[in-house]
Amino acid sequence: MTLNGSQPNVKQRRQRIVLDLISHSPIGSQEELVELLHERGFEVTQATVSRDAAELGLVKVPRGDRHIYATPETAATGNAYDARLQRLLEDIPVGVGRSGLSLVLLATPGSAGAIAQAIDQSSLTDQIGTLAGDNTLLVLFETEAALERWLARFQTFQPSDASALPNGRLLAHSEAPL
Repeated sequence: MTLNGSQPNVKQRRQRIVLDLISHSPIGSQEELVELLHERGFEVTQATVSRDAAELGLVKVPRGDRHIYATPETAATGNAYDARLQRLLEDIPVGVGRSGLSLVLLATPGSAGAIAQAIDQSSLTDQIGTLAGDNTLLVLFETEAALERWLARFQTFQPSDASALPNGRLLAHSEAPL
């Protein structure tokens, strides 16, 4: 059974699903929304999704190397992914070292992948990319200026008790060096 968008209760359900989709996934285009709604049984066109986006007041916000849909509340209060990154950094001590145009982040075993994903989804955009192992994460940059901007911004996500180590590394919390 497919659902068309003309009935009021169907429209409300569809719009609730749109809000749920954009709150849980980085969706960058109306075409993506059309496809996801089709998968959920809603026969809609891009024009319908465009009207829904306008009625819901959706906005496009930068995330990584692209723009995604967000509600005005999410856009106004900042990136939900930024909050996730901040929570991770509050829970996991992270040391930061440097090699050329790369930063090496050292964390607890098994946590580098989660931190890399949080960075990739956050509003930190100066990096070219991230590469995660088990407890080590590389953040790659094209220029010195991009690295410096990123590092200054990253430090705002770390807890206020993060301390600089003698070798220039930062360590979150009052933990022993990694």
